[in-house]
Amino acid sequence: MIKHYSFELFPPKTEAGIEKLSTTIDGLNALNPDYFSVTYGAGGSTRANTFACVKMALEKNLDVAPHLSFGADDEERMLTLLGQYKEMGVKRIVALRGDIPSGMGNAKVVYANELVEFIRKHFGDHFEIHVAAYPEIHPQAENWNKDIFYLKQKLDAGAQSGLTQYFFNPDAYFYFLEGCKKQGITQPIIPGIMPITNFQNLQRFSKACGAEIPRWLTYKMEGFGDDTDSLKAFGLEVVTKLCETLVKGGAPGIHFYTMNQLAPTKAILEALN
Repeated sequence: MIKHYSFELFPPKTEAGIEKLSTTIDGLNALNPDYFSVTYGAGGSTRANTFACVKMALEKNLDVAPHLSFGADDEERMLTLLGQYKEMGVKRIVALRGDIPSGMGNAKVVYANELVEFIRKHFGDHFEIHVAAYPEIHPQAENWNKDIFYLKQKLDAGAQSGLTQYFFNPDAYFYFLEGCKKQGITQPIIPGIMPITNFQNLQRFSKACGAEIPRWLTYKMEGFGDDTDSLKAFGLEVVTKLCETLVKGGAPGIHFYTMNQLAPTKAILEALN
């Protein structure tokens, strides 16, 4: 049984989408997660909608962790946003490097460890800070050990835990934990899990973010063809077994990438009892 779990949401682009998400959040909240996180587009491209989602979650008395990155923003704008979050009652932040928006290639990249240092400098210990971790290694990493070194920089700067990119190979996570331990990382590294619903979308998204879909799983899924019911059923089985393996192996919790859907995550948690 999973003792600790959290849910990630992304901000819809329309008011109608935000209203629909409100209903989804109510359903997800009935599953008693520790907290919700809300993503943030490149350079704050979804800033307004992220803020609206965070505000909506707080009005429901939920614990919410906005994703945050400097992108093309300056320190003054970042201080204003963090100050607003503090006043609203936000107690968690997911601090990321983020991407520079297209057309702003000359903007200075502010790395996640620098953002963590910035938050700690101006807000002390008010926020619990989570940072990203990559069991299958960040697509731009020089090598495996170097990527763990950069994770340690973020944690040493004041972050309390790492949230991983999703994966389907539990060995990648456990070997990653061994590597973290050897480099002196003691903070919890929480695995991120992606339910399998639309396999074509998952393939496309995984290619973009560097997450590996095992070859056997690809062939198995492609074998279902247009049989979406069988695909979803097998996807549920695969991800449920993955969660069981992670929990039995000592994972401190699970962070679910809900894709703003209730049913897939609910089905996994019910299967896990």
